[in-house]
Amino acid sequence: SGPESHTTTLSGGAPRGGLRALVSPQLLTGGLTELAWVGAHALLYPLGTRTEPVRPDVRFRPGEQPATVRALFAEDPLAARVPVLLVHGFVDNRSIFAVMRRSLRRRGFASVCSWNYSPLLTDVAQGAEHLGRYVERLCEQTGHERIHVVGHSLGGLIARYHVQKQGGDRRVETLGSVGPPHAGSLWAHVLPTSLVRQLRPGSAVLRSLDEPAPGCRTPLTAIYSDLDQVVVPTSSGRCEHPDLDVRNVLVHGVGHMSLPIHRAVLDEVAATLAGLRGVGRRTPPASAVA
Repeated sequence: SGPESHTTTLSGGAPRGGLRALVSPQLLTGGLTELAWVGAHALLYPLGTRTEPVRPDVRFRPGEQPATVRALFAEDPLAARVPVLLVHGFVDNRSIFAVMRRSLRRRGFASVCSWNYSPLLTDVAQGAEHLGRYVERLCEQTGHERIHVVGHSLGGLIARYHVQKQGGDRRVETLGSVGPPHAGSLWAHVLPTSLVRQLRPGSAVLRSLDEPAPGCRTPLTAIYSDLDQVVVPTSSGRCEHPDLDVRNVLVHGVGHMSLPIHRAVLDEVAATLAGLRGVGRRTPPASAVA
């Protein structure tokens, strides 16, 4: 079913229904889907090692699109022309967006590309600086002053850091984060690398993101799941900041790696980038369930 807007905070982000929910058909299906996609992604991974160049869809003709595409952009036809940049997560590459990239193009977004950062990245701020340089280059190549950014997992946190701490809101029209560790993850205590330490709850990087951010112009949508086995607790996928224009969207029964291929997530990302989700209302902060 489609997202249902509400203004209450979901407690803990845990699956509904207690222990009985742990063996529900929805969560079993989500677990099997996660396993299948992880296997498929392992096969696709070697094909995604290079950053994808910008290739506008030559088939894009505003007056010749299917009815579903015209409906998506009915309120703002020019939204389809805003470039969309996809940013992957930790030790991953653009292959994680194989389904989302194709989905956004089929829904009418004319320019969709991805950016790979080094798997040897050691610092969130450094990754955000590199992202900022690529965003500037993308704006120069496309002639657009602002673009959309969608980040999966760590990619969403890097993009948020750029927008919130490095002036990236000047270039980023909308930021979508899918499975993001906005409040860190307890799993980050397992690996002692410098980058992973920054993902621990209460780290200096995460505390800096809690600092005031007056005037930040980029609305942020955080899509998180109650079956996320990487962002723990799952409620850490929410973004809570009084100065940011945030919309939190909870999806049920979807694993961390499966989020970028799940239909409800694809629908939510497309609608958000098309301007249909009512971002811009800062009080109260919006939440939703998909």
